[in-house]
Amino acid sequence: MKNLATLTIFILFAGACCFAQNTYVYSQPTRIEDGWKTNNLQSQNIDSKLIIKLFNQLQTRANKIHSVLLVKNNQIIIEEYFGENSIKKQHDLRSTTKSITSILMGIAIDKGFIESVNDPISKYLKNLSPTKNLDERKKKITIKHLLTMSTGLDCNDWDKKSKGQEDKIYNKSNWLQYFLNLPMVNEPGDVSNYCTMGQVLATEIISQTSGMTIDKFAEKYLFNPLGISNMKWGHTSKKEIIPSGKRLYMISRDMAKIGQLILSNGKWNEEQIVSEKWITESTTPKTKITGIDYGYLWWNIPFKVNGKMFISKAATGNGGQYIMVLPELDMVAVFTGGAYNSQEDKLPFAIMTDIFLPTFTSGK
Repeated sequence: MKNLATLTIFILFAGACCFAQNTYVYSQPTRIEDGWKTNNLQSQNIDSKLIIKLFNQLQTRANKIHSVLLVKNNQIIIEEYFGENSIKKQHDLRSTTKSITSILMGIAIDKGFIESVNDPISKYLKNLSPTKNLDERKKKITIKHLLTMSTGLDCNDWDKKSKGQEDKIYNKSNWLQYFLNLPMVNEPGDVSNYCTMGQVLATEIISQTSGMTIDKFAEKYLFNPLGISNMKWGHTSKKEIIPSGKRLYMISRDMAKIGQLILSNGKWNEEQIVSEKWITESTTPKTKITGIDYGYLWWNIPFKVNGKMFISKAATGNGGQYIMVLPELDMVAVFTGGAYNSQEDKLPFAIMTDIFLPTFTSGK
């Protein structure tokens, strides 16, 4: 992801004077009828000192984190909300939606709506094809290129000069047509640049092939099986948005279900929601974006702790929305936040590096 760097966490290891008044008291996450089991932190046989210090800091020092949730061994053991945020409050997932789109694409392939990620997008788009900047290379663009952000079209959200930069497209009346009309700047598959419209077009292909809007498709094949109902699709734009262009708003516990689905190779409560083959394929690196391994709309973000490298399968969103899956530790970490367009949204990476991973790998 853009400008990823581990940040110094508040001054966490400052003198004891800074922690003379502890305001944080840990309590086991509440057990409700949502499919989750919970457990006490003390059951993990760990030294929780760093975790207590962390939440003291988050409660008493200015930050933009809205929630922190940690799942270990399929049980929620940490769940904290800040400010006006709560267990039932939905959060704008921003680009974390992209990784959920990847799961939906896998389901569409499993169900036979789509044959292969290697198929050209022209095979599935009804009444939608380039009308400008005609280029034979556009015929080579596949679904895989959409999922790996390597279409070759002039689309780079992190370059304001790019004709396909997302803010420019949001001002257009027909997003999909404008995207397909962009000029080619690379061969398909050669270069990956962060491009939201590739994901939007992939979502549209799921809709067109299934005959269902993406909200109905996701509800039937993903959210209902996971027991997810407290969610919606929306956008910050005040204009009317096509269904395929909308983002998800979900609660932290349901974000964790998405992470657990990845960790459990596509299963939830022993039901295979999406094939294990797709989970493996979609979260395995296929390319790099800004030097970081990228699969099918899933990042592979490394954490180095005590000389050992841990790779997280991660969904990320502007402002600090994260689902981080660490298979080696049987762990899912979820963060939500309000640090939009700010480097403060990287604070969760420091929390993982300086707090959670050292705590749960100590002595291992």
